[in-house]
Amino acid sequence: QVQLVESGGGLVQAGGSLRLSCAASGRTEVSSYAMGWFRQAPGKEREFVAGFNWSGGRINYADSVKGRFSISRDNAKKTAYLQMLSLKPEDTAVYYCAAVRRQVGVPLTSNDYDDWGQGTQVTVSS
Repeated sequence: QVQLVESGGGLVQAGGSLRLSCAASGRTEVSSYAMGWFRQAPGKEREFVAGFNWSGGRINYADSVKGRFSISRDNAKKTAYLQMLSLKPEDTAVYYCAAVRRQVGVPLTSNDYDDWGQGTQVTVSS
């Protein structure tokens, strides 16, 4: 099991940017995990935003964020980042990071992840 803590959310105007952080802790080595970013807007289902596998270079993005969002990571700090550019009002949601033990690939559905952070609110005003 891994513990996840998100930070970096806030209120931003359309066209602005934010960077979310997801810090992982626990006894397990994160290199054994895949990590994903999800978001959930009021009245909507939780949806996949982006994800990567610590042990490989595979990164997946949802079509709605391709070209605007990017993932990076700091292995020493066990921290993943979601850089969000050109934000739109429809990006408004609670953003969660999630983790699952997996050596290969990046799961795209929330049911495939075992560990979740508490979420951080992102609000984009028009």
